[in-house]
Amino acid sequence: MFQVSRTPAARLLGAAAVSLASLASLSAAHPAAATGAGAGAGASTVSVPAGDHLTVTVRDAGAGADGTFELYCNPGGGTHPDPEGACAAVERDTRWGQDAFAPVPEGSVCTMQYGGPATAHVTGVWAGRPVDVTYDRRDGCEISRWDRMVPLLPEVGARGRS
Repeated sequence: MFQVSRTPAARLLGAAAVSLASLASLSAAHPAAATGAGAGAGASTVSVPAGDHLTVTVRDAGAGADGTFELYCNPGGGTHPDPEGACAAVERDTRWGQDAFAPVPEGSVCTMQYGGPATAHVTGVWAGRPVDVTYDRRDGCEISRWDRMVPLLPEVGARGRS
């Protein structure tokens, strides 16, 4: 006689639940994809609740660059000096399964150069995920990480100063 124990049945049920949850997460898209961002004005008919909101606090970057700015994306707005450019800067680094705000990987080999005292703290929600990240310019890797986020972060250094 063949007997089914509860343990394999529970495992099968657990696997089915995980598979269903995975499928649900795969069908979720970033709001920019749902609204057709970048497709031109008026190209979208899908309404997506506003969710991309970042607060950017910049210190020691120079006159006119320091302060706290609110940024809303899709559509762009807030007190940030360049909301459309700032949203585009973060959007271009947004990839499925990757963190647009990821720190420099541990063990990276970075040039020992100093990019100045500027710091930035970014908090909020991007692509449905919480954001709480700090930027500085203490070495070549951090300078590159900062520069990838211009104009979300102000342009500083030799190019950014007038």
